[in-house]
Amino acid sequence: MTEQYLKDPKATLDYVIDWSVSYLLSSEQITASSWFILPQGRPDDLVVDNIPLPAAGMTTVFVTGGSAGKVYQLTNRITTDQGRTDERSLTIRIEEK
Repeated sequence: MTEQYLKDPKATLDYVIDWSVSYLLSSEQITASSWFILPQGRPDDLVVDNIPLPAAGMTTVFVTGGSAGKVYQLTNRITTDQGRTDERSLTIRIEEK
């Protein structure tokens, strides 16, 4: 299931995925995290800034920009110390507030 959010094009907001819920094993840690955006695009499009890995199995990204009326999919790909990889996505719709 993809979570959906609204964002103003002028806002800079952070989004978090909690991988400790229904994914990570009790002692498993995330060792790598990267975020990417679909559709890839123009200079006025959404910009993501990856945040270093926090504790407790969560990943965070700061999101800036976007074009009003567009819908973007942000996908977070992780790798764990157990050698597992997975992706989760969220959807951001840009609207003037």
